Amino acid sequence: MAWSVDRLGRSLQDLIGFLSEINAVGVDLFLHQQGLDTTTPAGKAMFQVMGVFAEFERSMIQERVRAGLARAKSEGKQLGRPRIDPKLEQRILSHLRKGIGILTTARLCSVGTGTVQRIKQEMDRPFDGASEAA
Repeated sequence: MAWSVDRLGRSLQDLIGFLSEINAVGVDLFLHQQGLDTTTPAGKAMFQVMGVFAEFERSMIQERVRAGLARAKSEGKQLGRPRIDPKLEQRILSHLRKGIGILTTARLCSVGTGTVQRIKQEMDRPFDGASEAA
């Protein structure tokens, strides 16, 4: 038993594969939300139709999210988490320039290793002027 078709897979291929797998071990599917029973040919057909619509809905959501992010970026809004304090970033850079490792630097500066890795990558990347705008 499952709640809804869109909870079972992200694409029609996933859904058909899932249904094949459970049918292979002798299990049938009943979808509570839609009242759909896959033991009948009509139920299997309806399952596939609902799978198409679930995939379509997911694609539309993705498209709207991408459009919203593009609009925000074109308006000059900074996406993602805010950057850390520049003084802390300089402290991290000085540790890295001294040859102190990423884990130790992260512990000394009370930041995550991902933050230290990002700063190290920026430090290692040659400056071309164009990447500063990104």
